[in-house]
Amino acid sequence: MADPRRFRLRVRYRKAGRLAMLSHLEITHALERIVRRSGLPFALSEGFSPHMKMAFGPALPVGVGGEQEVFDVLLTSYVAPDRAFGALVEAAPEGLAPVQAAYVEPSAPAASVAFSDSTYEVVLDSPLACLRVPDEVTVTRKGKEKSLITADFLVGEPQLDGCGFTFALRARETGSMRADAFADACLAASAPAGTVLPRIVSFTRSALA
Repeated sequence: MADPRRFRLRVRYRKAGRLAMLSHLEITHALERIVRRSGLPFALSEGFSPHMKMAFGPALPVGVGGEQEVFDVLLTSYVAPDRAFGALVEAAPEGLAPVQAAYVEPSAPAASVAFSDSTYEVVLDSPLACLRVPDEVTVTRKGKEKSLITADFLVGEPQLDGCGFTFALRARETGSMRADAFADACLAASAPAGTVLPRIVSFTRSALA
């Protein structure tokens, strides 16, 4: 049998519409079903409970969409990229539509570790006069509050553009900062006291690098 590591297919896809409300675990299950329906010759792990050999890109918070999300799937035999892409498109719902499929080298980092930088676009229902970035962001993990230093995760300076802003965060080996927590903290720091915070209309990860 051919070594399945030779045929690692990397798929870019969109997470949009109502499916943006799915959790990361729900998304991984949905992507597995898409691969099964596509008819591609996917590889299985060994052992008593074999599972599809897949690797997924960094998780998105519930409610945040993605334009260039990614997953890898290992195939047991070669399928032309355009044919594989077409099969995945036919099997996928509109909210998880593939946008690209190509093979990557076996030595390349898996999708689960290959991308550390994420760029996000936030659209608001009203404009901000300025955007202030807090020095720290407080997050709750396992019922406990923790303060994260913004400079440890922020890449460059956020850009304000009318009724929206863009920013990039970098995941570290020691952890990451949730994009929704960062955006909420920026809005809270930017709105004058006593005013109503602008509402987020859409929240999208536009790029992974």
